[in-house]
Amino acid sequence: MDALILSCSTGGGHNAAAEAMAEELKRRGHHVDLLDPYTLTGKNRDRLVGNSYVKCVQNMPRLFGFIYKLGNAYRHLPVKSPVFWANKKAADCMEEYLKQHIYDVILITHIFPGEILTHLRRREISLPPLIYIATDYTCIPFTEEIECDYFIIPSGAQKEEFCSWGIAPEKVIPIGIPVKSTFREKENREEALSRLGLDFRNRYILLAGGSIGAGQIAGVIDILQEYLNAHGEVRLIVVCGTNGSLYEEMKKRYGAAPQIFLLERTDAMAEYLKACDIYISKPGGVSSTEAAVAGVPLIHIPPIPGCETRNRKFFSDCGMSVAVSNLKKDLLPAIRLLSDKETVKHMEKAQKREIDERAAERIADFAEKAADHAGQMAGFAERAVSVKASAS
Repeated sequence: MDALILSCSTGGGHNAAAEAMAEELKRRGHHVDLLDPYTLTGKNRDRLVGNSYVKCVQNMPRLFGFIYKLGNAYRHLPVKSPVFWANKKAADCMEEYLKQHIYDVILITHIFPGEILTHLRRREISLPPLIYIATDYTCIPFTEEIECDYFIIPSGAQKEEFCSWGIAPEKVIPIGIPVKSTFREKENREEALSRLGLDFRNRYILLAGGSIGAGQIAGVIDILQEYLNAHGEVRLIVVCGTNGSLYEEMKKRYGAAPQIFLLERTDAMAEYLKACDIYISKPGGVSSTEAAVAGVPLIHIPPIPGCETRNRKFFSDCGMSVAVSNLKKDLLPAIRLLSDKETVKHMEKAQKREIDERAAERIADFAEKAADHAGQMAGFAERAVSVKASAS
């Protein structure tokens, strides 16, 4: 099977889900191309789109929240969104690419490529099965505009919401969010600590703001100073991601602090999750799923307004995380709560109950069947034309 996976660099979650699917399909022996469609347009448009989003989330989260709210209001109008029309030009480049590359199935982990392919469908361009994979625990604005054959959603709890926006129920398939195999590989805490070169006699709190280092990282560290001072055996590991300015600022303020370890972007996130005793993070859809698959006690700090608000609600309502709304009032009590073994045990059970750690495998199964069915239907159509021609 030849598969194309389309993503977009607006945050790391979409790409992480795309890479997880690429990993699983390649493991099965399929040929996979992973592509940001904006790279086809030239002029570094992929970087422009990705950087615009990242800088807005990092530096102006309230503005991002306002834009998200505006999008939710706009989707009630009986007209296509500006996002839909903005992707029309990219559709020309995508059409040329697909003339030269033939695929049996296309997986999509971001709505922007979905919008691009929808333009092609409206031009009656022949396309293989299109499978959209949602990476948040909600139906984000304009998902309903994309004309895909199937919509893979995180769980059955979101199906009613997706269908309420006009997506046909038979197209909405609750499977889960795919994560890489390293997050679900069985590895105990001591093994993870050893691989990272960390002292097993210490306890570790992991703090991250997603791959882009967004969220109230500095505020969390300030508050945790009190806890660190009172617990000499605790170490705080901070992952700043691609946020270089955050890393430099934290290095100036805490570089000499003996209990604080600062990291930039890391490829060992799965190991750090398994090594830590508590994980503190903003509620990204994919990063939260990775934590749940790894079975880590999770604290969600205030979200970037928008889909992360819904992610946090779903996780906290299901008992998979502790949601902190007010850092000063709630963060330290949340840490003390997760120091209780019974509380942690209940959270781990909830994570196993609600999150399918093998979602990537099940989505791959589904993609194979969709591609095979499409191939059979295409063969049937070709035979029908041949029979008709012979009869005449």
